[in-house]
Amino acid sequence: MPDVGEGLTEAEILKWYVQPGDTVTDGQVVCEVETAKAAVELPIPFDGVVHALHFEEGVTVDVGQVIISVRTGPADEAPAEAVAAAPVAAEAEPEAPAARQPVLVGYGVSTASTKRRPRKAPQPAVAARNGTGVAQAPVAPVAAPAAPAAPAVVVPAQNGSSASGARALAKPPVRKLAKDLGIDLATVVPTGDGGVVTREDVHAAAAAAIAPQTVAPAQVQAQVQAPAPAPVQAQAAGTVRETRIPVKGVRKVTAQAMVGSAFTAPHVTEFITFDVTRTMKLVQELKADPDLAGLRINPLLLIAKAVLVAIRRNPEVNASWDEAAQEIVLKHYVNLGIAAATPRGLIVPNVKDADAKTLPELSGALSALVATAREGKTSPADMQNGTITITNVGVFGVDTGTPILNPGESAILAVGAIKLQPWVHKGKVKARHVTTLALSFDHRLIDGELGSRFLADIAAVLEHPRRLITWS
Repeated sequence: MPDVGEGLTEAEILKWYVQPGDTVTDGQVVCEVETAKAAVELPIPFDGVVHALHFEEGVTVDVGQVIISVRTGPADEAPAEAVAAAPVAAEAEPEAPAARQPVLVGYGVSTASTKRRPRKAPQPAVAARNGTGVAQAPVAPVAAPAAPAAPAVVVPAQNGSSASGARALAKPPVRKLAKDLGIDLATVVPTGDGGVVTREDVHAAAAAAIAPQTVAPAQVQAQVQAPAPAPVQAQAAGTVRETRIPVKGVRKVTAQAMVGSAFTAPHVTEFITFDVTRTMKLVQELKADPDLAGLRINPLLLIAKAVLVAIRRNPEVNASWDEAAQEIVLKHYVNLGIAAATPRGLIVPNVKDADAKTLPELSGALSALVATAREGKTSPADMQNGTITITNVGVFGVDTGTPILNPGESAILAVGAIKLQPWVHKGKVKARHVTTLALSFDHRLIDGELGSRFLADIAAVLEHPRRLITWS
């Protein structure tokens, strides 16, 4: 497992793209992992045949651990096939020292002997016919390279319950689905061939967890036959009162960063409510402009441009606090962060040198940033060295909020929902587009006067967007 970020110590294996026995080439992506900052695809630096996957999907692995072994060279292909056909006694023997096992990123070859778990003879699938659970033996460190063979041996249990410490039989995508839905596979009644838990079984368990359902007679019989503990069966059939979700990956580092920011930087938040009717009209005009055809034009684009104009008028807000040196670091560039809610949690990628981009360039950069974040492909580099952030809570219908600073930045602007409201315009009450901005800033860097001027300038540009030209 390589260090795919700066100083990260672990990563979770999200998905394997290869299996034992597959041929791989140098540079081929073999798996996807999630670090504390982003999901990253890992390439293999060798040509050869996959010998073993040392960890399953969903397992968190420390940096430096061997996660995959590859047999290199034509001489290794025959032994790779011989492993599957070898007797059980031979499988327990250590491999010859000459069989080199290159690792993924050059952390060295493991000196431990590689052994395969002895296979157990399959027993009659009585439990599968009864509709009860099955037991699965632990995954061996070295899986058989034959493509049709499953990497783990499945032994149906005669009494319908899972063996001690064993896991229910399910394919990796089904396990991932159960993990996302918060379903314990041990409580799911399998309906697949050989007692395999299917996607439909997981969805059925999730539906049962949300609302109590009438249990069919066959299901009642299966539950009575299974000697599993009563509380587990009651949760599978009724309402689950609690679901525990492990805190890891992006969500874990976000929580740590927010706690550190909230209790390190003295936050001040100011608000301003104003008329953005002219900005909304400009958005519609720009959408119809043939010179901007194909670009994503929305209010967030003009808000971002207004922030950049306001920073140019108040450059002192674009700074950071160096605690070790006891210095204020003024930034002569703007890496504009955009807070994005993703399935893996909140991330804040930023547009590098946003202040040097034209409106079309800024539109393209924002579109690429959002698309990459939604796909979970944001790289760690895209989330580093931000200077100021925009979070658009208005897309959720929220009027405003008090956002917490992204660590290392001086300010964050929350954009509320833009709504038609009664507003006094030219002495008369009319329906106008109105919004509220909330600016949180680090009071060590920005005092009340500077923060107020900065927020007022952003509102002034959006209230009269011609200032995008006159103030630039």
